[in-house]
Amino acid sequence: MGNSFLLSELAGKIGAVLHGPDAEVTGIAAVEEAGPGTVTFLSNPKYARQARETKATAVIAKDPIPGAACSFLLTPNPYHAFACTIELFHPPVRHAAGISPMAFVHPEAEVGKEVSIGPFTVVEAGAVLGDRVVLYAGAYVGKGASVGEDSILYPRATLYEGVRVGRRAILHAGCVVGSDGFGFAPTPEGYRKIPQVGTVEIGDDVEIGANTAIDRAVMGVTRVGRGTKLDNLVQVGHNVTIGSDTVIAAQVGISGSSRVGNRVMIGGQVGLAGHLEVGDGVMLGAKAGVAESLTAAESPAWSGIPAMPHRTWLRMAMLLPKLPELFRRVRRLEGRNRPEGEE
Repeated sequence: MGNSFLLSELAGKIGAVLHGPDAEVTGIAAVEEAGPGTVTFLSNPKYARQARETKATAVIAKDPIPGAACSFLLTPNPYHAFACTIELFHPPVRHAAGISPMAFVHPEAEVGKEVSIGPFTVVEAGAVLGDRVVLYAGAYVGKGASVGEDSILYPRATLYEGVRVGRRAILHAGCVVGSDGFGFAPTPEGYRKIPQVGTVEIGDDVEIGANTAIDRAVMGVTRVGRGTKLDNLVQVGHNVTIGSDTVIAAQVGISGSSRVGNRVMIGGQVGLAGHLEVGDGVMLGAKAGVAESLTAAESPAWSGIPAMPHRTWLRMAMLLPKLPELFRRVRRLEGRNRPEGEE
């Protein structure tokens, strides 16, 4: 049987204040799907109508919604409280410690306490696994690589030799850390590969999405800072430095030797050219093309191709549909006749 809580008890656990009748709840659900006995959440006031119509017993929100028949768990940060509530109803899975007989762990690898190693996993010589590390089936930890305590590598996550992963990191299926950077020297005979002899350092509490690739440095270190979160299908080039608590959405590409600051927010499909810097606190809108260094002092948010201050991009976007008519007006004002049928 799953967990159940009184709303008053749940409020205490997630740092909220109960507004309305107390009642027992046994689960959590999306606002459109919630029924009696469940809790849902509202982080955006524009969804107030759904909150008024929900059949949930309680809604986690900043303020009560007039007209809603349910109770409320009030908190300044509903999204965070929602995350805490999910964990209460769905506690993290605890993996049984042990090494599968179908795994290969080199005798010269160092394995900590209560480590869980699944079948078809490979841990090479000199690798170090901290306490309570979990390696799912097919994970690979290369020669001399290290994984900090309480970190998780999902199936087929791959650590090339010598890379270092901090504590409590999560590496999702198919991600690759430490593959060669894209470095080739042109010659009359073709491209000569430049040896990539650096490494990668992943900080504590970093999460790396499925099929994301982080290239090793040519020399030195490619670095991802503490608490940073990378979505699926992100490409991080060689010698890139990403600061702490930065979030990067899917299909972003960061070219070599670029520096991304702390608390940066990067939308999906953003592209960054090489050898530039994105300052602390900058927000990059989806599909932005960043060709030069940016700072929050110039503008906190940037969008468009090439990236420009977000307000400028909004004005440009509003004008784009009007350009054909503006062009026709200019042609008429210039007294130029167009051939019949030309737009």
